[in-house]
Amino acid sequence: MAETIYVRGEGGMVIAMDLPLPESIAERYERGQLARVHSDGSPYTTAVALAQEAPAAPAEPVDEPPAEPATGRGQRPGINAAKSEWIAYVVAQGLHSAEDAANYTKSDLIDMVS
Repeated sequence: MAETIYVRGEGGMVIAMDLPLPESIAERYERGQLARVHSDGSPYTTAVALAQEAPAAPAEPVDEPPAEPATGRGQRPGINAAKSEWIAYVVAQGLHSAEDAANYTKSDLIDMVS
């Protein structure tokens, strides 16, 4: 059975699509012309994005330096990570909102934080 996702098209309409997406639709999705949303049209968030937005529990002081001393805002995804992970990372860096970041290509998102 195919998994169903919902995308918001250029005109703002929410459309149910079965995976795998047809080639022409997949190309438009990768270019950022279509944004993945929930069935009610609310922005789609991944578990990675939700984990980054959740407040961190107070940790005991540690003498080690933070993993990312420049910003400390989440771990940079791998180059082969899904576009949704790059969107979550750009949002965590405070560069764009999730809706704005979804309009960029994966390559553009990577260039933003490089």
